[in-house]
Amino acid sequence: MSEGGVKIVARNRKAAHDYFLEDRFEAGLVLRGTEIKSIRAGQVSLKEAHVVVDGDEAWLIDMHIAPYEAASSYNHEPKRRRKLLLHKREIDRLYGKVRQKGYTIIPTQLYLKHGLAKVEIALARGKRKYDKRRELAEKAAQRDVERALSKRASNR
Repeated sequence: MSEGGVKIVARNRKAAHDYFLEDRFEAGLVLRGTEIKSIRAGQVSLKEAHVVVDGDEAWLIDMHIAPYEAASSYNHEPKRRRKLLLHKREIDRLYGKVRQKGYTIIPTQLYLKHGLAKVEIALARGKRKYDKRRELAEKAAQRDVERALSKRASNR
């Protein structure tokens, strides 16, 4: 990885399957010393994580950062609340949308940018079961079309 580049550490793959992802924001994280070392080692899970807006602050809840093995007794709590660093107007916009029915805020990926941990959060609306089935059917149909086209091209 080049100096100052972006290295993706963790993705929430289930997010696009379970939600319609609308607006995306980049947020910084307030971390403790051993947390960044575990993040750099890739020991992170966004599976159950979500964002809560509390007053004029946004908090990332249930993101699991594994304890750093070399830290002994000075380790962090793996699922503690972590403050997100966002502009006030971004927090106000997110809070306004979350108050509407069916909206939530979820992290989609965690990455290192210029050596700093950043999380991409998305304003999301839950998908219903029939939405998920329709999406799977569309993907299967697209695969069939691509397969038929490649078979036709190889027969020429």
